[in-house]
Amino acid sequence: MGIVSLCLVLYFWLGTVGGTCSQFSAVSCDECLQLGPQCAWCTLQNFTDFFSIDERCDTPEALLQKGCSGEFVEFPVTNIKVLKDQGLGKLPGHANVSYIVPQKMRLQLRPGSQLTFPIQVQQPEDHPVDIYYLMDLSASMIDDLKMIKDLGSTLSKEMAKLTSKFRLGFGSFVEKPVLPFIKITREELANPCRSVDFECLPTFGYRHLLSLTSSTDKFNEIISKQRVSANIDVPECGFDAIMQAAVCGDRIGWRNDSMKLLVFVSDADSHFGMDSKMSGIVVPNDGECHLDGNNEYSMTAHLEYPTLGQLVDKLVENNILLIFAVTDEQRQNYENYASLIPGATVGVLASDSRNILELIMTSYKELRSEIDLEVLGNTEGLQISFTALCQDGTIIPGHKHCSNVKAGDVVSFNVTVELKGCLAGPRLFYLRPVGFQDTLEIELESQCVCDCHQTPEANSTHCSRGNGALECGACVCDPGFVGPKCECTEGQDQVSDCREHEGAEMCSGLGECFCGQCACHPSDFGHVYGAYCECDDFSCVRFRGELCGGHGECDCGECVCHSGWMGEFCNCSTSTNMCKSADGSICSGRGKCVCGKCECTVPGASGERCERCPTCEDICNLPRSCVECYLKAKDPSDECAVKCNSLHATVSNSTDFEESRAAFCTLQNEDSCLLSFSLVDSDHGSIIYNPKLYACPEPPNAPLIALVVCMSVLVVGIILLVIWKFLVSVHDRKEVAKFEAEKAKAKWQSGTNPLFRSSTSTFKNVTYKSAGHQKSDIS
Repeated sequence: MGIVSLCLVLYFWLGTVGGTCSQFSAVSCDECLQLGPQCAWCTLQNFTDFFSIDERCDTPEALLQKGCSGEFVEFPVTNIKVLKDQGLGKLPGHANVSYIVPQKMRLQLRPGSQLTFPIQVQQPEDHPVDIYYLMDLSASMIDDLKMIKDLGSTLSKEMAKLTSKFRLGFGSFVEKPVLPFIKITREELANPCRSVDFECLPTFGYRHLLSLTSSTDKFNEIISKQRVSANIDVPECGFDAIMQAAVCGDRIGWRNDSMKLLVFVSDADSHFGMDSKMSGIVVPNDGECHLDGNNEYSMTAHLEYPTLGQLVDKLVENNILLIFAVTDEQRQNYENYASLIPGATVGVLASDSRNILELIMTSYKELRSEIDLEVLGNTEGLQISFTALCQDGTIIPGHKHCSNVKAGDVVSFNVTVELKGCLAGPRLFYLRPVGFQDTLEIELESQCVCDCHQTPEANSTHCSRGNGALECGACVCDPGFVGPKCECTEGQDQVSDCREHEGAEMCSGLGECFCGQCACHPSDFGHVYGAYCECDDFSCVRFRGELCGGHGECDCGECVCHSGWMGEFCNCSTSTNMCKSADGSICSGRGKCVCGKCECTVPGASGERCERCPTCEDICNLPRSCVECYLKAKDPSDECAVKCNSLHATVSNSTDFEESRAAFCTLQNEDSCLLSFSLVDSDHGSIIYNPKLYACPEPPNAPLIALVVCMSVLVVGIILLVIWKFLVSVHDRKEVAKFEAEKAKAKWQSGTNPLFRSSTSTFKNVTYKSAGHQKSDIS
């Protein structure tokens, strides 16, 4: 029992010092290294006297804490070794010229680790250039053929400005000479242009006419001798021709150290893949050279057109850059092809090829102004990424391409290689700038085997007196023996000790029984442990997809909640902050806080915090009469006791109470005073804590009010009197002014009374005509 107790103590101690590697139960050094780059193995012999064998595998820091000193820790580290670095350009004492450094290196990586290293690439100043001109000689190209009769001379003159090592070659193509691509009558075979009354050559597939040469006269002479041919359908066998030009390097004359450019000139699309099945040709293209003694493609009528994938493989393998010179109608098709072919470019050709020189020079300069890395070889299981450090100081993560590079410029790339898992053997792959012959050769080894396996101690006394070999500090038992120290024989009847109860599965079906002890199998889901492998740290309940709600640890099938959480799923918060009402009470005093939410206990109460209750009186108004009586009375009276007892309430001046259960009340009485108290429900009724009366309004000051009223009346009377006097004065002034105005308007003399009338009236007798008579006045 003492040993068992000690083991349990050590087990729980390991839980605090163990790293991330020990939980995977590695039983050998090799298995340990494959768990990750952070794992190490302890080779100390007596290390497992108190630890299980899988505890030998852990992080170096954890092993040191467990008592394994550094000299016994097997921990291979990732490293890089440069095997060849002769510098950029041509150096004194070196016959070869290199435009990439380094040229060869060896990487040693742990599974799951990565390593970053720099490389440099220089754009050559006088780089050899081979241009192979591959032309469509179908009948529609007859005007183009006349236009390029002096192409060799003009192209050579322009290229001489850029390089002193320039060569030209020429080849042509039309179509496979089989149905349904041509007519097969005797007359049509001899002259496929007879239907348009024109003499042309019989249809052919691909012809190599001029190997690469520096003689422009030979190129011009070959061009002048060419004649067109014809076929029925629009697409040509251009991809057949590209394949042969790429793989027949000896016939074409490609140089190893040159920039190889294949200029493809056509005004039509190209057949590829299984198009030839229409003619009954079903044998796949084999990617081999098939030029006969006349330099013609001898298998044109027997092999299918190559696929785009085959073309890409052969062009990359032979480091050939493709320039598509096609008419505008075909531009989109060939741009689609070029997007799949490394280093390929597309130029728009005039209908009669008059701009072919400009097109070739533009494409060449474009290719020469860019440096783009390509990866060759087997890179399965590797993750390779790049960061470009271009000549202008630009840093482009995730790119392996630099533009606007001039001759002599040097660009750099940071290359990161990550190893996913162990490799069967050394892996060889290459990094090469597109269009360059120079490569960086990289040999990669995975560090999955411990060096300590190289020196095993056979028949070691440590392994039960020679029942096994001691390797890396652990016993590798001979056949027939098992156990950490090979102390048990196979079939030894101790299986019953590995069963939790009679009839139970051995080691719960999750381990192996060794000498009466269970060795639990590793699991991808977590750690399996226990005397019978009956426990694990991943078989607990989940809440919203998270183990133990994300707020606990799984221990042998049960959730152990973190502080502040509770419940089977550890999804219930013990905090009551979410249950507090606006007045600070818990659930408005009408419920209890469960799992961070209010559960209303008062009938009729509802709401998120039980704040709505149309059928119940306000919890703070119920004890109002008891509190008011208590505060108004100088001494507690019987009347107050009756009021409080009727409410099952008692009053206490104490401030010592559980605030989480209290309802804090603030009310206003009939005198406009504020009442405050804390109400706590208990099994024996309500307890009123710390009642207070405050903020009472002061009584009015009667003399001051009377004085203010009198002064107000006096002031108002004086103001009204002044206003009346002002209005009367204004009215009198207006009347006087009006009188004076009317007086000024009068027309009579000042001495005559305009109201006077005379008492004498004069009348004239109209019938009296005597002259001597006087008129009479009647008074």
